Amino acid sequence: MLRYDGVDLTYSIEGKTAVITGGAAGIGYAAAKFFHDKHANIILADLSPEVCNIAEKLGEHCVGVAGDVCDPAYPGQIIKAGTETFGKIDILVNCAGIVALENAEDISAADWKRTIDINLSASFFMAQAIGKYMIDNQIDGSIVNMASQAGVIALDKHVAYCASKGGIIAMTKVMAKEWGKHGIRVNAVSPTVVLTALGHKAWDGPAGDELKKEMPSERFAEPEEIAACIAFLCSKGAGMITGHNLLIDGGFTIK
Repeated sequence: MLRYDGVDLTYSIEGKTAVITGGAAGIGYAAAKFFHDKHANIILADLSPEVCNIAEKLGEHCVGVAGDVCDPAYPGQIIKAGTETFGKIDILVNCAGIVALENAEDISAADWKRTIDINLSASFFMAQAIGKYMIDNQIDGSIVNMASQAGVIALDKHVAYCASKGGIIAMTKVMAKEWGKHGIRVNAVSPTVVLTALGHKAWDGPAGDELKKEMPSERFAEPEEIAACIAFLCSKGAGMITGHNLLIDGGFTIK
């Protein structure tokens, strides 16, 4: 069950151990930095061979585990690293993802498969492995899956991405329903355009200016804003929130 243990108004995650996939860059790195600043332990998981150096530079209580999220052995490696280094794992943040921009009639089978494999299937198998670890060890854990506004509305040239992120939202709800009795909360976050390095590259300029005109916020999100919402969902302040998809979209999807 989702036990009540008071509400910590500081939204502390101090002393918790969090696995963050896609943690070497973008939203994943922003989440790792935010969690580290909130005194959590971090297992930084990423395909980049630099992830161990990035973890070391991030600071104390952070270790990197390089690997491919699509490798069936990778979740086990992460669990081993987390338990051997910090004793247990309390949090999973599934951030690893890609996008293939093609019209529905043009997208290749390879791009469709790769998008679904990385965004949806790998997130599922990572959550499955760590969720089972939490159940077996009676840990009241929190899982946050990275979805997107593209999982809620249709976007041109995003057919595979929309399908993968819609799947993340559905997966999140089922896991929350099944695992609540074990004290595990599972939520998703769905950002709009986020001004990571890739976000700037894709949306700085006229196309981005036009898109912002469609948003009540009239701006895109900063990575730290997404990280803050993820940290809240992992804290005791969100103890009654599970199965939820938190839209962080500046109002874009209300139209």
